[in-house]
Formats: sequence, C-alpha cells, structure tokens
Amino acid sequence: MADEKHINPLDFADDRRVSYLVEEWKRLTQAEKDAEELVEVDPSMQELAKKEFADIHEQKERLLAEMEHIVGTEGEEREWPNEVVLEVRAGVGGDEASLFAEELARMYLRFAEIRNWKWRALEESASMQGGYKEAQFEIKGENCYRELRFETGVHRVQRVPATEKAGRIHTSTASVAILPIYKRTKIVINPVDLEVETSRSGGAGGQNVNKVETAVRIVHKPTGIDVKCTSERSQAQNREKAMTLLASKLQQAQDEAAARARAAERKAQVGTGDRSEKIRTYNFPQDRVTDHRIKESWSNVPAIMAGRIGEILKALDSAETGE
Repeated sequence: MADEKHINPLDFADDRRVSYLVEEWKRLTQAEKDAEELVEVDPSMQELAKKEFADIHEQKERLLAEMEHIVGTEGEEREWPNEVVLEVRAGVGGDEASLFAEELARMYLRFAEIRNWKWRALEESASMQGGYKEAQFEIKGENCYRELRFETGVHRVQRVPATEKAGRIHTSTASVAILPIYKRTKIVINPVDLEVETSRSGGAGGQNVNKVETAVRIVHKPTGIDVKCTSERSQAQNREKAMTLLASKLQQAQDEAAARARAAERKAQVGTGDRSEKIRTYNFPQDRVTDHRIKESWSNVPAIMAGRIGEILKALDSAETGE
C-alpha cells in the first residue's frame, strides 16, 4: 500500500530536490502496481484498492506540479532581479537607533550611486529627534539584488552618541530588509485578506498630493504584514506600488521559512535572510566593522558608512558560493 505520509520536497537542499522527486515517483508507481496485483489476487480488495489508487493519483499530481515548477523556473532562478526595496527600521536604542537607521540608509544609497543605480524614496518616517523610525527606498540597477541580498538582518552600532556627556559607549540597533521585486511572483493574494486605508500624503509633491487622499496603506490580515506607499501622485499608482511591495514581503517570508528548513543541509550558510538575525556590528571607537556570519572584520568605518561596502559584499558572496 502507498505510504500516506507526504514529505515536502522544499525541506531538502536544492541539489537533492530533483532526485527526491524522481524517487518518490518510482515509489508511487510501484505502489500502484502492487495495488493492481492485489486486486487480481483478491477481488474483494477492489474497494480498498480504489481508495488507494485515488491517494496515489493525488500524490502523483503534487509531484508533477512540483516538477513543472522546477522546469518552469529553472531559467528564472538564474536571473537576478534588477529592482529592490530597501527597508530600514530603528531598533533598540531610542534616538540613537533612529540616527543609525538613517545612516545605514544613506550608506546603501551612496553605494547605489557608486554603482550607478537609480533610487528614490517610497516612504520616510522621521523620529522627533532626527533620523528614521522607518523608511523605504526603491533601488533599480543591474544585479542590485544579487549584490545586496545578504544585507537583510539586524545591524548593531557601538559608539559614543553626540548627546552623551560622560563619554560612555552606547549600543543601538537597526534592522535592514532587502526586498527583491520580481516581475513574476508565485504569491497569490486574496483580496478578501486585505485591509486598505487611504490618507493624505505629507511633504513635497504639490497640492494634489497634500489635499487628496493619495497615500495607501495595505494590511495583509492573515500575516499582519502591512505596507504603505506615498511616493506616487495618484491613489491608484500608490495602491499598485503597495501591492507589489506586499507581494515581495510575502515572498520573502516564504523564502525565509524555506531557507531555515534547508539550513542544516548547507555547508556554506551566510544567513537565512531573516530580519531578526544579528548580522553585523559597527564599532566606531575601535574603527572596526565585523560581520558575524563569516567572522571577518574591516577597518575605516567612516568610508564604509560613506558607501564603500563593496569589499564586504564580495566577501559575503564568496562565503556563500565558494564551497
């Protein structure tokens, strides 16, 4: 009889997915033959065999769908998106965390300029004392996601804040998320699961932006993920941009879960792409930046904060692909 336990192929490392699916297909085909032979030997088992055939057919359908997905996305997986959304959020540390979040954003935007990528602000929420509570930026350029893909996670800063009179070193954090914008996504969003809010957009943009409810906020109720877009001049454009960002966030959440499931199978593990994972420390007094995943450090913090992060990104890529 066929084994009713279904194992998700995504729990395996990518290089084993195809062989696993082939073996599963062989197992189910053999189970099908066994059921046919059982009916020939004992016709009274026909009703039980009928249920068995239905179960085997259902499992084979799942395998076929998985195989078709692999074939259909084989070329796509080798193509890196040329558009991302950079998201920064202040973490622990109050005003200093907000200031650090803004500095991180500027670091990436300066790197984008060095690489001749284009960028623009999508949403900026400033704190009372300056800096960002959270902010989102759209970056477009060749291989931008490939180069920035390992930057998602918690970044930590250790330094003496400008407001610290006793000279004590403070530790603050900010989280970064690099969200790839795929032209085609596997994510299907049910409109029933969405809560949409509109409001007036603040800041520059002309009278239309400030007087009409053009800003759009969308909440995905099953996951609690919310996105907001105020950069476009019309509500329809902001809604479209927000939906694209929501799809990317949902895709990232799915990719993080798959990466965690496969992590134990991988020899080189730079990270799971989880934004709660502490990845790097910027120590200003010691003029040192340390990436905790690959246990490497670099000096000249001012240059790094000015966008000179190419060496760090190359080291991360080598650690992931060097095996």
